[in-house]
Amino acid sequence: MSTENKDLGFIGLLKSFTQPFWIASVMELFERWAWYGLFAVLALYLTGSTDDGGLGFTHIERGEIMSYVTFILYLLPIITGAISDKIGYKLSLIIAYLLLGFGYYFMGDVTSYTAVFIMFLIVAVGAAMFKPVASAIVTKSTDERNSSFGFGVFYMMVNIGGFFGPLFSAKLRDQYGWKIVFIMAAMAIAINLIIVIFFFKEPNREKNEDSLGKTIIKSLKNIFEALSDMKLTLLLVIMVGFWLMFNQLFYTLPVFIEEWVNTKPLYDALSNYTPWIAEFFKNKHGGINPEMVVNLDAFFIVILQMIVSTIILKWKPINAMMTGIFIAVIGIALSFYTSNVFFTIFGILIFAIGEMTSNPKFSDYIAKISPKGKEALYMGTYFLPIAFANLLTKWITGDLYQNLSDKVSLIRKELTSKNIELPEISEAYTKNEFYKEAASKLQMTQDQMTNHIWDIYHPGNIWYVIAAIGLSTIVGLIVYDYVIKKQLKKAITN
Repeated sequence: MSTENKDLGFIGLLKSFTQPFWIASVMELFERWAWYGLFAVLALYLTGSTDDGGLGFTHIERGEIMSYVTFILYLLPIITGAISDKIGYKLSLIIAYLLLGFGYYFMGDVTSYTAVFIMFLIVAVGAAMFKPVASAIVTKSTDERNSSFGFGVFYMMVNIGGFFGPLFSAKLRDQYGWKIVFIMAAMAIAINLIIVIFFFKEPNREKNEDSLGKTIIKSLKNIFEALSDMKLTLLLVIMVGFWLMFNQLFYTLPVFIEEWVNTKPLYDALSNYTPWIAEFFKNKHGGINPEMVVNLDAFFIVILQMIVSTIILKWKPINAMMTGIFIAVIGIALSFYTSNVFFTIFGILIFAIGEMTSNPKFSDYIAKISPKGKEALYMGTYFLPIAFANLLTKWITGDLYQNLSDKVSLIRKELTSKNIELPEISEAYTKNEFYKEAASKLQMTQDQMTNHIWDIYHPGNIWYVIAAIGLSTIVGLIVYDYVIKKQLKKAITN
């Protein structure tokens, strides 16, 4: 056996990574810091009571903004990947960071539905410029021996940023208000802009001599040509289910925790063993902010990703994805099953293990089929199931949640059953005032009212729908794997 084949250990893999890989990883960390620093709290900000600095939107409006914009974000890499191959990675990154910085900062200044939608859309375009370039750099910096491990490391860096962003958002927004979250995101992007201007060197790539318009048209033709391969297309369609389930962790769970889960026992438990940690995470209501609970997903990935990546290093991609999704289904079901914060945390831990098992293997599979010179373009196909999952997410996090789990709607239902009417929520009559008056009318404390509504209307039943989507994805992958193996066997026989 050659020395090259022997040098597959952790140190050997690290040494094999080129400088662009590490710069891309650092930039991914800060980009994710900005994105998740905002996105982890965005649902809370959009639906929050106006007297707390929130915008007071309905869950349907929140679902529209978050789903439609992120749908566009993940669909655009089909085009932005081709543009990056044409104009170069460095220029693409500079454009991306200028759009992101502008969008993040001014998104914190606007309050109307339309203005928020437009500013978030600018952020989405910037993120769409960044995503395929970062993935392409990783692809160019690894080979067949270490690409799976390399994407595991890259995914770990994603989650380091994804952990620290919400960590700072939760603390800062309690002390300084919502605007600081948007400033923090813009500052993280500013760091990336400095890095790309002064430290990033363009990696070797095949230069495209076509015009920009011809490049985009050609990229669309290439995508449709790739999608004509039913083996790829069916896999992408099936994986929509995984991402649809995955999205609920950030779209729906923070609001669910805010409305139904009492996080004070978590603070009490922390204060008994680590008082300084408890005080750091404590919010102004004496509990823990929802985004900090959800943020444990990123924390678990940061500390466990290397271990999981090593375990699944030689697993077949389809087997890893099916196993990971099944684990994630169990985790997401537990997260919504009860109003007990410790069950929620345990569910997030299980979900994170499933996520670590399935997601990097999917990235690895797409990377391996990317033709040389078109890495950014073909990595863009990876985002297609994510895009359509985000589009469909509006139905779950918006319409379904509004009808099945929205606290205001369920309280009104209970009040109506007792012939009690309260004004509609508006700038003059905030959500906090509604909760206070509703509890008074029901002759309960607000905590008692929350428990009462939970026991009668079971808002946690939304987990049935979310888990069913995940299980359907597994069934789809089982059938897919069977059909593909059957076709291969038939081809060998012939």
